[in-house]
Amino acid sequence: DKAIQDANIWVNEIMSELDWDDKHRAYILLRSTLHVLRDRLQPNECAHLAAQLPTLIRGIYFEGYRPAKVSVDIRHKEQFVSAVEEAFGDDPNDNPSEVVSGALNVIADHVSAGEMQDIRASLPKDVRKLWDD
Repeated sequence: DKAIQDANIWVNEIMSELDWDDKHRAYILLRSTLHVLRDRLQPNECAHLAAQLPTLIRGIYFEGYRPAKVSVDIRHKEQFVSAVEEAFGDDPNDNPSEVVSGALNVIADHVSAGEMQDIRASLPKDVRKLWDD
């Protein structure tokens, strides 16, 4: 019950951050953002982030993860946003950059400042702008 409650807190915060009323859409955004972020991080940094995630969110984060695979070469903010948006298929978001920034802000709210600093430092400068939007 606690794991479900923790996961719902994250999804509800995304809904609140973006003024959405669609829980499923918020879940898709969280999942996709976590996967794109995970696939851009080196395995050790990926594991450090995972250690701070609640149980169900950690399961979502690791779904389909292949650490032996080379990290995804995303160097620009638009590439990161586009990779997250792929999860929405034929129903894209009105302002994808703002949506992804909202999800990243919720993630940052639940992870220690030091860990977020490490994550941001490991990303290209242009991708880091997503936290500044």
